[in-house]
Amino acid sequence: MTRKYVYLFADGKADGHGTMKDLLGGKGSGLAEMTNAGLPVPPGFTITTEACNEYYEAGEKLPEDLWDETLAALKRVEASVGKVFGDPANPLLVSVRSGAKFSMPGMMDTVLNLGLNEQTLEGLAALTGNERFARDAFRRFVSLFGKIVLGIDGAKFDHALESKKHAAGVQLDTDLTAAHLAELGEEYKSIVRAETGAEFPSDPHKQLELAIMAVFRSWNGRRAVDYRRINKIDDNLGTAVNVQTMVFGNQGNDCGTGVAFTRNPSTGEPHLYGEYLQNAQGEDVVAGIRTPKKIEQLKDDMPEVYDQFAAVAERLEKHYRDVQDLEFTIERGRLFMLQTRNAKRTGKAAVRIAVEMVAEGLIDQETAIMRVEPQQLDQLLHKMIDPSAATQAIAKGLPASPGAASGQVVFDPDEAELLHRDGKKVILVRVETSPEDFHGMVASEAILTARGGMTSHAAVVARGMGKCCVAGCGDLAIDYAAKKFVAPGGVEVAHGDWITLDGSTGNVILGHAPLMDPVLDDNFKTLMGWADAARRMRVRTNADTPGDSRVARDFGAEGIGLCRTEHMFFEGTRIDAVREMIVAEN
Repeated sequence: MTRKYVYLFADGKADGHGTMKDLLGGKGSGLAEMTNAGLPVPPGFTITTEACNEYYEAGEKLPEDLWDETLAALKRVEASVGKVFGDPANPLLVSVRSGAKFSMPGMMDTVLNLGLNEQTLEGLAALTGNERFARDAFRRFVSLFGKIVLGIDGAKFDHALESKKHAAGVQLDTDLTAAHLAELGEEYKSIVRAETGAEFPSDPHKQLELAIMAVFRSWNGRRAVDYRRINKIDDNLGTAVNVQTMVFGNQGNDCGTGVAFTRNPSTGEPHLYGEYLQNAQGEDVVAGIRTPKKIEQLKDDMPEVYDQFAAVAERLEKHYRDVQDLEFTIERGRLFMLQTRNAKRTGKAAVRIAVEMVAEGLIDQETAIMRVEPQQLDQLLHKMIDPSAATQAIAKGLPASPGAASGQVVFDPDEAELLHRDGKKVILVRVETSPEDFHGMVASEAILTARGGMTSHAAVVARGMGKCCVAGCGDLAIDYAAKKFVAPGGVEVAHGDWITLDGSTGNVILGHAPLMDPVLDDNFKTLMGWADAARRMRVRTNADTPGDSRVARDFGAEGIGLCRTEHMFFEGTRIDAVREMIVAEN
């Protein structure tokens, strides 16, 4: 039996067992489900994750039969929208987007406006009666295709755009005229010629083939590989590719594009939360090219579209019984849904949402408990950096133990202990730590190491003490003799200078960032009450000191499960007695 590589959105579904999600990825299965629910989704098709895995098995070649299936699906999309891919008079344009089983926001690649060349550009301008829009779509396509498919440094296109705006005396992309954009399109093509030694590919079918392979390749791009490693996602799942009819949010002020969540992903508050831009395409919102408006502003700008979007958002949240992360485009006053997926959220939001969804009858208590990841609860038990504060991150290591702390840099554990006794807040910075450093670690607010991983001495001991730790920050050059370290970009931090560590992200921040204490509210207590009622395992603590025991009891521990005597021996002056015993003659 031949394997099926391509599914029209109408042919797929995201069933409860996840079999289609394995095959179609999160984005593809979400588009299929929205299509089958009758929501306004631009037609398209999904190339499966199996095709991606076979692409790699074959030495980065598309599987046999995949291209024929792709062309057949394209024909059916053409029939449904009444446009033809590559037709100069009535062109169909598509987006080509990734979509793995598990959400990996921003880690893989997307190409928009695919199918444009000199002929289809003229056709698009004639069809819409808007030459400026067509020229804008073309220059966007050349830059995205050049960067993602042809591997050209995106800064070259950005520089050309900024130069054009400067020469035209305008600040915003939207202020450039059709003539400016036509010149920019030619400049972009000359960048491609200079960088690749070849002309920009004008055959739409060749563009599509190259873009599909580029999305497959992005599965093993550095961003995606790093993200999977940190989030423990299997490298062998592969990504699907979604080919979807383009809808345009950049045809005028009755158009727009945006990203929204059905609840606030930072706090869990139950209201629509997000941003949108008028007269823009999707990447404009996330690229920071223009300042977006809050989603509430859509209610004033296009009240009917807002009401329709709010109704769709509520329907999708009830359908999936979870907070949804939505992408949408408005084309000439008409709403189109481009994505729905379960939203990423902070620990605080996760707990509130889980508890409130039980109260709303959307989920039961057991589901609520399983919705909150252990590391999200961990976030709530440690200090955090005030999210409203402006900070300067100078390096990044591994988030080895959560929480946040500020202190003065010290490089010697003995000195850390002395300064701590004087009431100073210190952060111990070491190339790596050993058991001999334990007293200095106890005295420090947090620990920063240049070497070591998530299971290194520094990481394990810090987690055991509930202290923040950033480990394996290999970009730091630590000089014990000079009592300083140098961060990337030549930033020097000397003994006594203040830094802040964020053990939840791995960021090393210059200066004393404002911190917030964790607030364990009623939602936290409710969720933990449900967990206590359901659990069969008794919870004991890893504690070596009276202080550790007290903290553990406050969090509900029922006894001590592990007590390391060596940590007791290291405390205070006891280490001197232990050393005397070791070197004693009898």
